[in-house]
Amino acid sequence: MMKSHDANSNISSGSNTSIRQKADAFRPDHLIGKIPVGISSCLLGDNVRFNGGHSRSTYCLGPLSEYFEYKKFCPEVAAGFGTPRPTLRLIGDPNAPVMTYTKGTGEDLTGQFKQASERYLATMPELDGYIVMKNSPSCGISRIKVYQENGHPHMERVSGLFTDALMRKFPLLPVEEDGRLNDPALRENFMLRVFAHHEFRLSVAYAPTMKALIDFHSRYKYLVMAHSQPAYKSLGRLLSGQEKCAIETLCERYFSEFMTALSKPAKRRNHCNVLMHLVGYLKKAVDASIRKDILEVIEQYRRGEVFLTTPMTILHHYLKQYGSDYVKHQRYFEPYPKALGIRNSV
Repeated sequence: MMKSHDANSNISSGSNTSIRQKADAFRPDHLIGKIPVGISSCLLGDNVRFNGGHSRSTYCLGPLSEYFEYKKFCPEVAAGFGTPRPTLRLIGDPNAPVMTYTKGTGEDLTGQFKQASERYLATMPELDGYIVMKNSPSCGISRIKVYQENGHPHMERVSGLFTDALMRKFPLLPVEEDGRLNDPALRENFMLRVFAHHEFRLSVAYAPTMKALIDFHSRYKYLVMAHSQPAYKSLGRLLSGQEKCAIETLCERYFSEFMTALSKPAKRRNHCNVLMHLVGYLKKAVDASIRKDILEVIEQYRRGEVFLTTPMTILHHYLKQYGSDYVKHQRYFEPYPKALGIRNSV
């Protein structure tokens, strides 16, 4: 049903009960089973790079491995290029780049490479995210050079051929480079999308009902608001019942808008707007002096003097005591495991 993996569902109807149990018990801090995430083989330490070495990622194999079950793939090895091998590069038109060896006769390897990638993508297991190798003409997500006949690169940069095919086939799948995960904002955005993608797949996509979709939306309303006010309003209208369509169609439309809204990191001013909304739930529950203190911490965050975790932790503390179940269980407060410490740097 989900557009990001509609051709690759390998979950039988007989397993719906266990899936529903996982969905009902889902909490980012207490996963029942790890989240399936694709990854470039070299990032796991496999010696598949052109020089026979690897690009082992300590972050992927360290903190993230506690929550992710990796599905590895190297498109260059799958294409039969061998290890070690001559280095590859892209040449020609940036809109239709050709893969060839950096040094040699200019042999066109594009067809061989694309066939191997397409075979993998056609049978790829259901995933909730993908981490690719940076700067690779195969796997880089952006900024990959395409060379002209004179040996100089075009100004325009592209994605590696495998990652381009991956993102075209599964446009809603969270995809990120290992190097970009060092950027706090990009890391935070990737992680919340992976966990949101996973929760939607478990709680809505496998057995779509209006109740499941509305429950999911209720948990994610303020997270969506932090990323996009227009999407927040649009998704609300979509679920208002004004448009009559099959539940599967409704879920697909919702999921597409939802993941698109989350695809850009939330801005500081949007977080402040959400935090101010949430303070409103304490209006009749706590003294004005406490609300004033919370608002001051939000203002400190607005000025860049503290990280997001500071106002969020204080606000969540009071909402857990005095707020309704609806507000205290908002995914905005816990979109991914707190143990990762991601919000300590955004």
